[in-house]
Amino acid sequence: MDTAFAETLTGWRRHLHAHPGLTLQESATAAFVAEKLREIGVTEITTDFGGHGVVATLRRAGGNRSVGLRGDMDALPIQEVNEDLPYRSTVPGVMHACGHDGHTTALLGAAKLLLADQGWSGTVHLVFQPAEEGGGGARSMIAEGLFQRFPMDRIFGWHNWPGLPVGTIAVHDKAVMAAGARFDITFDGHAAHAALPHLSRDPMVAAGHCIVALQSIVGRNLDPLAGGVVSVTMVQGGEAQNQIPARVVLKGTARWLADSAGEAIREGLHRVAKGIAATCAVTAEVGWRQGVEVTANSPAERELAAAAATAVAPTRRDVPPAMTGEDFSWFLKEVPGAFVWIGNGPAEGGRELHNPHYDFNDAVLPTASGFLAEVAKRALGG
Repeated sequence: MDTAFAETLTGWRRHLHAHPGLTLQESATAAFVAEKLREIGVTEITTDFGGHGVVATLRRAGGNRSVGLRGDMDALPIQEVNEDLPYRSTVPGVMHACGHDGHTTALLGAAKLLLADQGWSGTVHLVFQPAEEGGGGARSMIAEGLFQRFPMDRIFGWHNWPGLPVGTIAVHDKAVMAAGARFDITFDGHAAHAALPHLSRDPMVAAGHCIVALQSIVGRNLDPLAGGVVSVTMVQGGEAQNQIPARVVLKGTARWLADSAGEAIREGLHRVAKGIAATCAVTAEVGWRQGVEVTANSPAERELAAAAATAVAPTRRDVPPAMTGEDFSWFLKEVPGAFVWIGNGPAEGGRELHNPHYDFNDAVLPTASGFLAEVAKRALGG
């Protein structure tokens, strides 16, 4: 391993970790990315694309193929608790708890590797995506004309994965990560004194029944092999301990790996909520907001990714998909591509994703940059 290269990547990553940009607020991160791209010799740089997105282009004469490489940039609204880190977040309530600082850095590293490598020709578009964490960054870039302004035959991306050995690359045959939606169910009844429940129409009782009954959707309406999750994560209602409220709202998330399962979950939410509302003499309104699609590798690109992975690191083809979601799925609806995981090491001790103790493993960076550069070269070579 090139020690100087690894040290450069580590320095960049730790700077980004110390100065995180929350979803839709990544302007400083984008400025840092553009600055480093210029320093390493990239001349075609488009900023403020689809929000705070950055797209950089590398071109070499002699080839007519094009490929996209993507890294996400945004951080999470989580207060970091890693007090012993000299590069811990300096922004209160915001931290890189999902490793996007590492993803961004690895893409910068891939640019550096490709610029130094004369063994390829064609066009590489480096897509530094904003607002992956529920901010619709991929769709914003698509809506602004990403694939028209920067045509690419294929696109590749990756995510660090705690629990997978450091540097090991996992390539899935098809589904990598789940589709997801956020839902809310509003029960409206009639408020009354808590000691006089017969004068109320109690939405709290309806909400309680609903929380339990929603689990029957996955347990009894989905094929057990299809994969699905329904989780109620918030309950909002009530103003006084001696009052039955007029309204209670449930909020949560749903995930699935097959389109048929997603439709069954959506239909089931309405059926269960309306049925319980009728039983409890209240009304129910269901809101459903699709977040991401299933992240699924296309066959040819999956094999390209696997070949590139094998060339740079230990590779596995037997890792099951996860029910977490990924904004990269929207890019895969537009062009064929593949998304891989690269091991971040043990997940114990709070080192899992979205945990306030999480920290990206810098030892992964050379492997990630190497994979991105290698898969780009193989895609351009056919």
